[in-house]
Amino acid sequence: MESSRRKFLKLAGLSALVLGAKPALDVFAAEHAKEPVGVIKKNESALTAKHWAMVIDTRKFESEEDLAPLIEACHSIHNVPELKNKNHAIKWIWEEEFKHAFPTMEHEFVAERVKHLPFLVLCNHCQDPPCVRVCPTKATFKRDDGIVVMDFHRCIGCRFCMAACPYGSRSFNFRDPRPFIEKQNPDFPTRMKGVVEKCNFCAERLAVGKQPACVEASNGAMAFGDITDPESEVRKILRKNYTIRRKQGLGTGPSVYYIV
Repeated sequence: MESSRRKFLKLAGLSALVLGAKPALDVFAAEHAKEPVGVIKKNESALTAKHWAMVIDTRKFESEEDLAPLIEACHSIHNVPELKNKNHAIKWIWEEEFKHAFPTMEHEFVAERVKHLPFLVLCNHCQDPPCVRVCPTKATFKRDDGIVVMDFHRCIGCRFCMAACPYGSRSFNFRDPRPFIEKQNPDFPTRMKGVVEKCNFCAERLAVGKQPACVEASNGAMAFGDITDPESEVRKILRKNYTIRRKQGLGTGPSVYYIV
């Protein structure tokens, strides 16, 4: 009887500890969420929007070679290393086959051009991002303008956000990436082993009046703007073209549109 009582008290104590941990983390995160380290200061020429969105015109791409300069533009300014071990690869933006990018739309009668076309994929900066909901430290959060960003200083490497993201848009640093950066950009922070990273819609460039690096390098194949503004470039493009979004049925509300 005494043994059973001791077991019960141990279990009760453990349960209290587990249940109490999350509120404690929430309080800690809320306290630090007032001034996130990841917040980017804007200057007077900053580009602003109520909700940023991107449109990718896949008709203007024919091969992997067409996408390479866009990927290079993104990875070079964000200090994304080139790692030979594919299991350790870090990706902010990359190319993917249609059947993997749009698995719910794949069928045997897909047009040959679309079937073999490499699609540019990245973080979708969802309207309802599941990654943000599961992060225990608020290291990833959604800004008022719709951009989902990472505060690398606050990331504890739990990888809950990676498990929650249905697009595979996040990468984990299994090793220190710094020795593998060929030419470091001093204007953007480097990361360390044990943190998650991803595309940030070039928030640091928007803050100084510049378009995202991939958009700038696309020669008009990509557009970026405020989707809530009827007169923005993205809205004008969407009015004239049929577009699709990745795994739209999940209800996450992706902010990246593809003209096919």
